[in-house]
Amino acid sequence: MKQKMVKTMFFLSMLLLVSLCGACEKPVPQYTTPTTSPPQDAAVPGGERKIKVGFLMDTLEEERWLKDKRMFKEAVEEIGAEVEIMVANGDEVLQIIQAETLIKQGVDVLVMVPYNAEAAGAIVQKAHLAGIKVISYDRLVKNAEIDLYVSFDNEEVGELQAKALTALVPKGKYVYIGGADTDYNAHLLKKGVFNVLKPLIDKGDIKIVYDQWTKNWIPINAYSNMEAALQANNYEIDAVFAGNDATAEEAVKVLSRYGLAGKVPVAGQDAELAAIRRIVNGTQTMTVYKPIKSLTSAAAKAAVQMAEGENIVTERKINNGKIEVPSILLPPISVDKNNIAETVIADGFHSKEEIYHH
Repeated sequence: MKQKMVKTMFFLSMLLLVSLCGACEKPVPQYTTPTTSPPQDAAVPGGERKIKVGFLMDTLEEERWLKDKRMFKEAVEEIGAEVEIMVANGDEVLQIIQAETLIKQGVDVLVMVPYNAEAAGAIVQKAHLAGIKVISYDRLVKNAEIDLYVSFDNEEVGELQAKALTALVPKGKYVYIGGADTDYNAHLLKKGVFNVLKPLIDKGDIKIVYDQWTKNWIPINAYSNMEAALQANNYEIDAVFAGNDATAEEAVKVLSRYGLAGKVPVAGQDAELAAIRRIVNGTQTMTVYKPIKSLTSAAAKAAVQMAEGENIVTERKINNGKIEVPSILLPPISVDKNNIAETVIADGFHSKEEIYHH
């Protein structure tokens, strides 16, 4: 009797084991996005998942970056994707942590404005290990296998500045107050300026009497640079290059203290509202307008295409120290008092009322 019961228990145990193995062999659902399983809250009609774009920004300190943030979000959502935006506030370590957060969230593509062009290579590596492609937005990440660079032609920005100032002051003492040394765009800008200046420097017509970076783009550092430039040259200079409009503003403040504002030409970039007003008032000579809507649209379109597995083919490539990076480079526009209406006003970048009736 005992033997019969043992056989029965053995048979039932085998039956249960077979049924469990059968359950193990059921197919596991497969998702099209390899980086993560789609979260429930991202579901859309038809059972598909919205593409999710991660956008890492360095700062919102300057007016232009607020525009980038708003317009990029609008451009991504218009395509039908969604975006998660994180701002590092000029903190290199925080930007890496934010990148890790977005990677863990399972974004399909990462778009980045690097705080530090060199250190950001670590972010590219982390994203690639997770199967996520990275777009360098407006600032080029150095020495990393970045997948795409979307920006304006920053060398041309410098060339436009130099052409404007040399037309007004073909000979004289020039001051160069650059941007942050950690921002590769600041180096490209400077290269563009000196592309134009070099023949004039070689002839002896122009002399660079002061040349400094503005640490971390902090305005007070630009102010100190301008003060030092004047002191070193007995308050006699003929033209000033500024890394951007915020830097130009500090230069103009110092020049104003010594009664030189409006007498010494100053070039900036970004077409900030305050800069356009200074151009109208005659204390800043020119700025370089970079239509941000064009930039955000191009970056958003490329990001979604790459997330969907498309290969982006570009006409131009920029060497970042490691590879020739496929690049979309948009043309910048020189703005002075003569073409404000047909540039920034016509594009709706600033209104006539904001500029002239504040």
